[in-house]
Amino acid sequence: MFEVKNVNIYGLDESVRGAKFPMSVNTDGLDMEVTNGIDALGRAEIGSGHDNFLNGIIVQFDLTCSNKMWVEMQRYHFIDFVSSQSTMHRAAHMDFAKCFNGYVTERTIAECNRLKNVYHTDPTAENYLRLLYNLPSGMELTARMTTNYRQLKTIYQQRKDHRLPEWREFCKWLETLPHSEWITRKE
Repeated sequence: MFEVKNVNIYGLDESVRGAKFPMSVNTDGLDMEVTNGIDALGRAEIGSGHDNFLNGIIVQFDLTCSNKMWVEMQRYHFIDFVSSQSTMHRAAHMDFAKCFNGYVTERTIAECNRLKNVYHTDPTAENYLRLLYNLPSGMELTARMTTNYRQLKTIYQQRKDHRLPEWREFCKWLETLPHSEWITRKE
């Protein structure tokens, strides 16, 4: 189950106003209206630097996805994991039938439950590691994330057609954000 919830967006209006600074002599009278010029800046080519005001539009959200997606998410050094569920602390207490996605086989679930029971019967460090290292990529965990529009723009361009369905779902969610055209570069 891929899920994004508890979304907060900060600094959108203020960043639009700030994007007008380079062409202004007096910044006191600037407003937060999205002009054609601001829209063009938001849609600028990735890496051009013209879209720098997008750094100020902060997005925070809870993301639930598979461990496979988490491994790939960690390549983005510009998305911060505020906090996340911990297999190191909680694996022996998780209901694997609920936290593994539909691609995990019944055989794998049964084996993880067996290893969990072995650990509960004999709670050694060795038995815990055996459980921990046998958890599948289809295990789903939730984390609180913080990033910004400019970084989401990069993620969108790199992942919108990705082989992993969760990335495509994530990119579809990005299309629902206010002024998503600055992220997607779509009309």
